[in-house]
Formats: sequence, C-alpha cells, structure tokens
Amino acid sequence: MVRCMRKTHVINCCLVLLCLLWPLSLGAAAEGAWQTVETQHALVRYQNPQDLERFDKKIDYEPGRSGLKWIFGNKQDGNTADRATRKVDAIYARAQEILEMHKKSPRKVRINLYADQNQLHAAYQKIYRKKTRLRAWYIFEYNTIYLNVRDLHEGILAHELAHSIIDNYLTTRPPHATAEILARYVDKHLIF
Repeated sequence: MVRCMRKTHVINCCLVLLCLLWPLSLGAAAEGAWQTVETQHALVRYQNPQDLERFDKKIDYEPGRSGLKWIFGNKQDGNTADRATRKVDAIYARAQEILEMHKKSPRKVRINLYADQNQLHAAYQKIYRKKTRLRAWYIFEYNTIYLNVRDLHEGILAHELAHSIIDNYLTTRPPHATAEILARYVDKHLIF
C-alpha cells in the first residue's frame, strides 16, 4: 500500500511539473531550429540567416550615426550579426536613457524574429490559442519579444524593448495602459 502511494505521488508530481513547464515551452516556437546572436542585453533568435539580414536592414539605428546614413553611402562595418548586435544594444541603451531606468535587467530579453506576418501570427495562435492582428508584442513571463522582420523598424523594436525594460525595472509591474504610454514615448523619442 505504501509503495503504491509513493508511485502515485511521484506520478502526480511529474504531471504537475509537466503542466507547469509546458506553457513555458510555448515561449520559443518549435517551427524550426533557432539560431541565436547574443548581445549585451538580448538574445536575438532567428530561424534562417535571411531573417537576421532583413532585421539588420530594417533597423536603421546605430550610436553616433544618423538615420540618413544610406543617403551618404556610409559603409556598414562588420558582418550582419555584429551590426545587429550593435543596433539592438544601442536601442536598448537609448530606451533606458529615455525612461531613466538604468538598472541592469536580471535576464536578457529574447527577441524572436519571424520571416513574415503568417509565421508571427502562427506563434501568437500557438501561445494564446486565438488570432491576432498585432505587428509585434512582448510577453513578460517569457521575457520575449516577437517581431515580423518584413514589418519592422527601429521604433517598433524600441517600443517592445521598453516593455521589457519597464517590466524588469519596477518592483511591481505597471498597469498595461501605463506601460503602453511609456513604450510609445520611447518609440516617439528614439531619435533626438
């Protein structure tokens, strides 16, 4: 009888753990093998090199350079991963500066890059079991940003990074409407 109760207890504990951990696995889409570029503040995740290249081209922001760098034909230094790393960290630092929230986050934010709107919306459907029209979003529980590289600019990235900064800076997360106002403020004031 005691042995049977122990087996049942072990099985019940395993089932509880499985139920608790399964939703966390939804934070990382399982469509394909993810590759990662690690920055000072983030883990940029993508499924094919073209997604990282498109991300790099869409984000026109680097420290010490204006958004007009393409007009004057400035050479881009480094490879795609290096440029993406610099851009993400520069936008993260600028968002912290705008928010005046300079505390180091206890964990790096994940940035999941999706090739198009269909893949992005499929990820949302998998997590929330409903459809969406969102262009991008952030989930605190996964500390993950979800982006479509075909519909992206530095303001969208700054907005979503602001959500991560805000949620990880404050001891109590603000109401959604308050966080949204702050994130929009960062998007609007990213470029001086």
